[in-house]
Amino acid sequence: MATQPAPPAPGQSAPLFDAQVHARRWIDDYIARAPLHDLLRSGPTAPWQAMLEELAAVASDDLGHARERVQRHATDIGTGFRIIGDGEERPWPVSPVPLLIDAAEWTGIAAGVAQRAELLERVTADLYGAGTLVANGTLPAALVTGSPLFLRPMVGIDPPGGHHLHFIGVDLARGPGGEWRVLADHLRAPAGAGYALENRLAVARTLGGLQAKLNVQRHAPFFAAFRAGIAAACRRTDPRIGLLTPGRYNPSYPEQAHLARYLGLLLVEGADLAALEGKVYVRTIAGLKRIDALWRRLDPRLLDPLAFDTHSQIGVPGLIDAWADGEVVLANAPGAGALEAPAFAAFMPTLSRAVLGETLKLPTIATWWCAGDAQRAHVEANLDTLTIAPAFGHLPLGLADHASRADLLADLARRPQDYVGQEEVALSTMPVVVGDRLEPRPFTLRVFAARGADGEWVVMPGGFGRIGEHPQATAVAIGEGLWSADVCIHGSEPVAAISLLTAPDSLHVRRNPGTLPSRVADNFYWLGRYLERGEALLAAIRVLLGNSIDVDGGAVLSPATVGKLVGLIVGAGGAAHPPGLSRAALTAFARAAMEDEGWQSVAAVNRYAREIGEASRDRLSADMVRLLEAPFPTQRGMLERAGTLQRRYAAIAGLSAEHMVRNDAWRFHDLGRRIERAMATARALRLFGMKDDTVSTPDDLSTLLDLGDSQISYRQRYPTGVARVPVVDLVALDPGNPRSLAFQAERIAEHLAKLPVLGDDDMAESQQSHATALAAIIATATAADLNPDTLGDVERRLGTLSEAVARRYFLQGAEPLRAVGLTLA
Repeated sequence: MATQPAPPAPGQSAPLFDAQVHARRWIDDYIARAPLHDLLRSGPTAPWQAMLEELAAVASDDLGHARERVQRHATDIGTGFRIIGDGEERPWPVSPVPLLIDAAEWTGIAAGVAQRAELLERVTADLYGAGTLVANGTLPAALVTGSPLFLRPMVGIDPPGGHHLHFIGVDLARGPGGEWRVLADHLRAPAGAGYALENRLAVARTLGGLQAKLNVQRHAPFFAAFRAGIAAACRRTDPRIGLLTPGRYNPSYPEQAHLARYLGLLLVEGADLAALEGKVYVRTIAGLKRIDALWRRLDPRLLDPLAFDTHSQIGVPGLIDAWADGEVVLANAPGAGALEAPAFAAFMPTLSRAVLGETLKLPTIATWWCAGDAQRAHVEANLDTLTIAPAFGHLPLGLADHASRADLLADLARRPQDYVGQEEVALSTMPVVVGDRLEPRPFTLRVFAARGADGEWVVMPGGFGRIGEHPQATAVAIGEGLWSADVCIHGSEPVAAISLLTAPDSLHVRRNPGTLPSRVADNFYWLGRYLERGEALLAAIRVLLGNSIDVDGGAVLSPATVGKLVGLIVGAGGAAHPPGLSRAALTAFARAAMEDEGWQSVAAVNRYAREIGEASRDRLSADMVRLLEAPFPTQRGMLERAGTLQRRYAAIAGLSAEHMVRNDAWRFHDLGRRIERAMATARALRLFGMKDDTVSTPDDLSTLLDLGDSQISYRQRYPTGVARVPVVDLVALDPGNPRSLAFQAERIAEHLAKLPVLGDDDMAESQQSHATALAAIIATATAADLNPDTLGDVERRLGTLSEAVARRYFLQGAEPLRAVGLTLA
């Protein structure tokens, strides 16, 4: 633990910087202002001293810098969240100061959470099984059957593996006396475990020595136990496990993507799955592949339109039948959320004694369900000192309308079962960096428990803290102006360096990257197409800006060539046709083609690419996601903005070329790029490179070289001047030019030859035949004879090829499940 710094020797001055001195000063200043029930003030200061010394070593005397640094690490990890109604993700707010809890105190907390998890499991099993708790009067029938969270179709079904719950979250509050109490249980789709993991990563990168100094317990054993617990419930010995997400618009989608990547789970949406003959499959580019378990983050009512909400567009028809037959594990089982209802909190002490024969080790905050006359009278008499909340999670009329006190009392009398009264909990505080100093702020703690392979509950050592914005807050929720904190459980015993990485010699080496869902292949394909489309449109705009509008920057193109450039941009949907070719008209036209979201402008295409990147973040590097999500440039001049965008496109292309493993996902991404680039090149050749009465001027040919990014290559080969046939040969037919039509055709054929096929007859599939025919047309063409008809045919063939790729690989929606040769594995 930390020791006090030694004073300077006689004749020596104190060092200019001493982390211990800074940490001690921060603590003394903080304790002088913190309330008596503050976590730091009321307990041993040695752990906090050690942690703050690490912080001082990083930030010197600048706590604001420490906050910025840990936030930067969180951003690098890719942590984010979305408030419902927001269009954009927000960065996850992480405090550089972790919440420190001694291992001895944590042992009691963990025991209480494990006890509560077992109680919730047994009560859930009874509600959907024997029903004795209602029959013997321990629970009112209205509490169960009147809850919108109780799912009647689940009654009488035994879940696979025999357990309804595999993963739960529990919100805890620490009172002024140091006692811990339960604020809420989360059973339907508990969020936050990924944020706890990301907080730990961000803080560990900032405070690298904290693990060794305080013996901080690790998260990896908890996640390993959870993964093993789900696998143990599956029928197959080597199960395929997925994380079922509602999609990228879900508030915690970044967390879900991070968890899937960390745990090695397949991140899937409802459209990726299909139920067939009592089993569940994921639609992949190699056909249907069996999936054995789903850690669902989808509302249970949306899981299966045949069992629950018939309007659900994101569920899987037949999923519940497969679950009832034991062919797929759902964690957690649908219907378990009935115990989340705040009204249930009023009965938890009674349930613990009736079901477990024990008192609760972690008491629930005092709750009164107003369905009982005595309880309602108590709430009405103490309306000013209680928190009035919805009994079943949805706002009743009196609360939703912000009614007056009289209206609320009237609604309480009319529908008392819709309300609970709960005590207002005074929260302990902890240090948080505000400005350049430590300030006390109230906090709550979300803890997670998971069922291990042996069926026993394992509690994550820590979780994540949620910190209030105001010193006197009594309720905390993540949102604007709030923070989250890593929770470090520390002790005197060394902690083994356990990781989810398997022992070096225990895995069989393989180079097969695993299952690629059709939706993911679709996303990667269109990510490539949109990036290439944006780059091609930007190239045309840059030529227009640099050679037609900015007259001081170079020679002006002829009106005929400018007109063709305008036609190219209009044909791509970038902007409406300008009223003329004056400088003002062309400036407005170029600005619209770059920024007008009402058209297929560069900004609009970038937005499409960003949305795909958000949906594929479990398979993209943080650098790639950051580039895709970068805001549109705001420099004053359009050429400067265009230059910034071009450098961004180049960086993304470099990442995909040099950092993506050459697996099927990369092939689809590059395939999309090649098809889109081939289309753009064929279009540019028709406009600027064909021999007729109106083209082949030097301006046309120079523009064609600019659009094909081939000016340097041409000048090196032909220093004497620009001629049509050499230009066309370089841009269209030279297989060594990575921008040429021939190069794209060869790469397209190579990708399709290496992607999986369904049949075993060694015959080419439709998309492969189209690619072979396309490559043959281009390979046998000559620059002198290449004409608009041939190029038009190439464009049509590229469109047909793209449709064939989509039909073959992007199996979604109403695509027949029994296509010819479909693989079931």
